[in-house]
Amino acid sequence: MPASLAKDRSLLALAVLNFFLADARDGLGPFLDGFLATRGWSPMALGLVATIGGVLGMVATPFFGAWVDATHRKRTLIILPVLLVTAAALWTLASPGNAAVFGGQSATAIVGAVVGPALMGLTLGLVGERRFPGQVSRNEFWNHAGNVASLAGVYLASLAFGLKGVIAMMVMTATATILAVLAVDPRGIDHEAARGLAHDDGAPGPSGFSVLFAKKGLVLLAVVLMVFHFGNAPISRLIAQDFSIQLGTPFRTTAVTTGVSQLSMIAMALAAPLMIRRFGLGTVFIIALSALPVRGLIAGTFTSFAAIFPVQILDGVGAGLIGIATPIAAERILSGTGRFNVGLAAVMTVQGIGASLSNIVAGWLTDLGGYSLAYFVHGGVALFAVAIFCTAFGSIAPSQADEDDTSVNGSNRVDLTEGEG
Repeated sequence: MPASLAKDRSLLALAVLNFFLADARDGLGPFLDGFLATRGWSPMALGLVATIGGVLGMVATPFFGAWVDATHRKRTLIILPVLLVTAAALWTLASPGNAAVFGGQSATAIVGAVVGPALMGLTLGLVGERRFPGQVSRNEFWNHAGNVASLAGVYLASLAFGLKGVIAMMVMTATATILAVLAVDPRGIDHEAARGLAHDDGAPGPSGFSVLFAKKGLVLLAVVLMVFHFGNAPISRLIAQDFSIQLGTPFRTTAVTTGVSQLSMIAMALAAPLMIRRFGLGTVFIIALSALPVRGLIAGTFTSFAAIFPVQILDGVGAGLIGIATPIAAERILSGTGRFNVGLAAVMTVQGIGASLSNIVAGWLTDLGGYSLAYFVHGGVALFAVAIFCTAFGSIAPSQADEDDTSVNGSNRVDLTEGEG
């Protein structure tokens, strides 16, 4: 097969992978809280489940990042977690007791921690440093499009077939994900580029957590994301719990609330390359971080179901843009070190500290003063993230000399279906 045709096939497979991976890597994902809340689990207990899983995933992530840097079997590091996560989710659905919930979600968090670094390494290895920002946006587009399709599928499947329909959806998406991974041509992956060595700065790259302290910008990026995710992580979970209990339909309610944020994220994936090219990566971070305080204010003030629309749209703006901007910033900071995946994994670990701690704090706040109190507190926390970012704008989001080219794959448009030939 000609090299250009193989490359095109791999990039098409990467799009399909992102489309189905949106559902396959998280197991029950956003449906877990609504499902368990209707079976008597309290906000505090659900916060504890999320916190334990988050801590375990946080500890595992940097080790998996180093593994991704070192291995040439990046496809395997996506396939195995998908199989294990799907098995854990099916266990939870079949028997939602303490063993399945705590054991299954802990296993999901640990093995799921490898998927993010593996996918970023695979992407960077396929497209290279110059085209990486544009490909990240394409990945996010297909990821969120897959989430919307999955949410619609779960809504319809649960409506028509109940829990059996949800199980069938999970098995189908896991199978499609694995087939997409196998369709990526391993010969087209540049494993030196995949670890951030498209060019070598001449100095050996730091290992493990030391990569965080070797680069000031990476340290500050990690701190900003830790604060942001402490504020943002629990809000959608609390909304799912609140309205699932009120309406008594956990899968359909969660499908609607999560679907709104995913549609917003699709819009952000389309807009992000243009925004980065026109306004710079730093401005994109500011917009994303500033969306959270407004989100918390609206969620805490209005209690009707209609409020979920602006609240979840702002989730798409904040979390959607952060998801695109973070790997781009990490790649720029670590370019030439050969430690991109472990560096990105270290950042994800630190942000995971914020996300994990927030879940149990949110559960405590909800028990103390209701859902509104938790929304106000967690939304307000993001103001600290904005302040930290503004003190070191250039270090956290460094500009790129040829940013006009790299942000949109060398053109004035974003092609969401094709990569370079």
